[in-house]
Amino acid sequence: MSTPETQVAAADFAELPRTAAGGTGQLNLDLIMDVRLVLTLEVGRTRISVRNLLALTQGSVVELDKLAGEPLDVLVNGTLVAHGEVVVVNDKFGIRLLDVVSPEKRVESLKE
Repeated sequence: MSTPETQVAAADFAELPRTAAGGTGQLNLDLIMDVRLVLTLEVGRTRISVRNLLALTQGSVVELDKLAGEPLDVLVNGTLVAHGEVVVVNDKFGIRLLDVVSPEKRVESLKE
């Protein structure tokens, strides 16, 4: 049984609008400003067997791979973007950013 040949053509996308302010040629990010992202603060990680997971009860302690006092990892959609520490603001937890990963390193991590 023969199938008709499929013709493939490159997609043609319009360029993103550029800002007019000062003619700097920077991208106009207004188009994506309301996109929601998942922000995760990671204290640490561990691997645990199902047997040990099911044995956990109230008061159980799970050892993580980070030392006490180490900065938390701040991830956006699973990509590391910064390190920070927990703070309390108006009786709510928050995070103070200690250092932000450079855009180049963030892009590199997406390739992995």
